[in-house]
Amino acid sequence: MQGTGLSAMNWRAMTPADLPAVSTIAAEVHPDFPEDEAVFAERLRLYPAGCHVLAGGDGVAAYAISHPWPALSCPPLNALVDALPADATSYYIHDVALSRAVRGAGHASAIVAALAGHARSIGCAAMSLVAVNGSAGFWSRHGFTQAKAPSLATKLASYGDDALFMTRALA
Repeated sequence: MQGTGLSAMNWRAMTPADLPAVSTIAAEVHPDFPEDEAVFAERLRLYPAGCHVLAGGDGVAAYAISHPWPALSCPPLNALVDALPADATSYYIHDVALSRAVRGAGHASAIVAALAGHARSIGCAAMSLVAVNGSAGFWSRHGFTQAKAPSLATKLASYGDDALFMTRALA
């Protein structure tokens, strides 16, 4: 991302036109965990309030996808869910992914804070996610802790050996 500089980047609502850039960033950041563009499109359709991109004059440089989901549960990797469950009491962060060019500028922390605020505003008691690619330290700094959920063992295995299911209580 050259030209506009990192300071000109802002988080905004994701649109369908952003999906090709989201897929490109996902392939860069998570090459071992590919997801079809249809998964991103479905999450955007099901819960647009939880889908954001970091964009500036040079285009989209990061994305965040999140939505309400049942506590101590996660959707399978690269799977369509058809609808958000009616018993969603937690707020699931499907992904926060930043291209290399915008890392280290506080953008990830900013969107995590915004997602937490949104989750509180809709009445969720907690947030959850699956930490991959050695990201557990980042998530720990944002109040997430590992949650032991034996029922998730099979789903977590598809996310890799270092995958951790993590939760954060919302006050």
